[in-house]
Amino acid sequence: MFAKENVQKWLKNALDDQISKILMKNSNLTKIQVETLLIDFLAENIAEKRIKMEEKARLRLTKAEISRGAFNRTLKQARKNVIQSIYTVLLLGYLGIFDSTRLDPYIEIANKLQAYVNAYKNILPDKNRTEENLRVINMLRDELERNLESLSSEKVFSET
Repeated sequence: MFAKENVQKWLKNALDDQISKILMKNSNLTKIQVETLLIDFLAENIAEKRIKMEEKARLRLTKAEISRGAFNRTLKQARKNVIQSIYTVLLLGYLGIFDSTRLDPYIEIANKLQAYVNAYKNILPDKNRTEENLRVINMLRDELERNLESLSSEKVFSET
């Protein structure tokens, strides 16, 4: 089992990350829903044993105790929002509103996000990481932030 403090520190870092903030601001998930999804993901994919909903609820960052039912409701809402987001993209593509040329910038930024995550994962555990490695990571991060902010404009969706 993992320590509550470690999970909460990881959650806080993930939610306070500037790229995460930009993505959350422009998603249809609330910060609480993202936090709940992250807790559920950690519990299901990292824990050695199955974690009960009561224990998952206690991992939330809020100071107030939340019930298992409240945690479950938030998790259900978050999962529904994720599924609806995917179906929205599929519907727009099917109807010809969101053709591949309009989708290309989003696919490109998704690829850049994946490259950033991979670079970050590779450099972080490296004890011999250099200032140059960190400078490159920061440059990638800055570029991602700028690109994400520019893609969040409604004008991008209407451009051809």
